[in-house]
Amino acid sequence: MNNATLYGLTVMIWGSTFFAIEFQLGTVAPEVSLVYRYAAASALLFVWSRFRDLSLRFSRFEHAWFFLLGMLLFGVNYILAYRAQIHITSALTAIAFSSLVWMNIINARLFFGTRAGRGTLFGALLGVIGMFYLFAPQIRDVSFTDTAFFGFFLAIVSALVASFGNMVSQATQRARLPVVQTNAWGMFYGTIFIAAYNGVNGHEFTFDWSASYVISLAYLSVFGSVIAFGAYLTLLGRIGAAKAGYAMVMFPVVALILSTLFEGLEMTATTILGTLFVIAGNGFVLYTRQPAPKTLECPEAHLNRSH
Repeated sequence: MNNATLYGLTVMIWGSTFFAIEFQLGTVAPEVSLVYRYAAASALLFVWSRFRDLSLRFSRFEHAWFFLLGMLLFGVNYILAYRAQIHITSALTAIAFSSLVWMNIINARLFFGTRAGRGTLFGALLGVIGMFYLFAPQIRDVSFTDTAFFGFFLAIVSALVASFGNMVSQATQRARLPVVQTNAWGMFYGTIFIAAYNGVNGHEFTFDWSASYVISLAYLSVFGSVIAFGAYLTLLGRIGAAKAGYAMVMFPVVALILSTLFEGLEMTATTILGTLFVIAGNGFVLYTRQPAPKTLECPEAHLNRSH
């Protein structure tokens, strides 16, 4: 699958998950729903690996990487993001998470020595400016209380944790560990981590058997987790974290477009201007040439495994 298709899948699927998540909120605690989501996603990936005869045997060293990926990208990241939205609006959460673009640029430089080109930096700047224009009406209505600042802080930390998870994924791919099996084990460990978090906090493992909850859970498990993360992390391994991370700026645009088409959201001048900024930034980020990343040799990696 080419990079454009992977990028398109990531943006379109994650942009549409805003609708699905709305049906997850209510009866079941959000963190409990995350356990169901990633338990189902990891099970599907394990079944797929068996069906395709992909090896699931890895060393303890490699499992340590999988656990770190699961804890950061599928565990702490999502717990903090859900906690943040208790205190702030989804608009502020989206703006906070757009900082992932810059965090990936900085962390890629720190951990891998990867320099972002001027086009990538300029495109990232355009994207963040566009995000502020997109959510300008919601920002004006925000009351910046201590609670709101705390929520925004949690969202920023969530983005930072997600960026560290991106670095772990990039490291595993440079060590030639296969994306499918890495995600299977990562989501498995992430599920255990979130389940433990729920146990410590006394969250009851209830379930909502309504059609809206079950269908949205299935969509988030299959498309939002298995397909979207598979596409995004594969893309990250190919084009680097700085460029792949721009998907976090693009998918709120998709969410707004879908809301306009199906929920009657009115497109304002600022919304249109913000969309143009984000799309322009997208062009600068994705079409800036960047040196190919070096392959890291990991003595514990089984380099000849099937992908």
